[in-house]
Amino acid sequence: MQKRIKVKQYILTGVKIYTETMKIVDLSKPIRYNKSDPWFMKVKIKHKAHKKAGLLLRFLGLPKRLFPKGFKGWADDTIKHMGVHSTTHIDAPWHYTPTVNGERAKTVDEIPLEWCYGDGIVIDMSHKEDFDAISVEDIQVFLEKEKLSIREGMIVLIYTGRDIYNGTKDFPDKGTGMSADATEWLIDQGIKVMGIDSWGWDLPLKHLIKKAKETKNSELFWEAHVVGQRKEYCHMEQLVNLGSLPYTGFKVAVFPLKIEGASAAPARVVAIFE
Repeated sequence: MQKRIKVKQYILTGVKIYTETMKIVDLSKPIRYNKSDPWFMKVKIKHKAHKKAGLLLRFLGLPKRLFPKGFKGWADDTIKHMGVHSTTHIDAPWHYTPTVNGERAKTVDEIPLEWCYGDGIVIDMSHKEDFDAISVEDIQVFLEKEKLSIREGMIVLIYTGRDIYNGTKDFPDKGTGMSADATEWLIDQGIKVMGIDSWGWDLPLKHLIKKAKETKNSELFWEAHVVGQRKEYCHMEQLVNLGSLPYTGFKVAVFPLKIEGASAAPARVVAIFE
């Protein structure tokens, strides 16, 4: 989805005023009930009709004859159930671990807002097969091929194309994901915030559990997440529309709800083209 807004810009040396168009691309999926979501992702919202507020006003003592002309009452909505990881969201360091290198990990309300806005870059990993983890080499080959570079403070978006499964029962169980090495490499380039359009940052959970059992490897499960035990970073999950973006040339804003003490929060993530 795209939205265009007018932004006024002023010439300081004169009186000329002109407008330019700014394009905003929505990278967040809608928050709504979806029967195909697994039980741990289901969102339940109660929408209240305008007339309910009208009844409340009458109960509070305002006669209907004193309602403004055409006023039916206000609409209202209640989120009855929604986990902080149920939709497009950003994970705080606290999600991965209680401490980072011995210091208390940040909760989502403690993430510096400066981390949440910056130049964006898309890393195209849509060619990767399901359950084939994204490696450092994969990222470096892409950057070299496209003559791109990663700079400190950028927000890195991993495009896998798996948002096509969003809203289906297969979404949590399909896709590629980041390896521990690739995650750590991005952090070492000065990246604090990164994101992906798959269900999760790692390979799918069921696949990781199966492989950990088969290989007896205790370091395999959630390997990319637990990089956060050593190095501080945040990642976004369940992004959409990354395939509509160029690789560079835009800003990313990802401001989470300020939920005190939380491990994550829903966020309206957007790409901004000035």
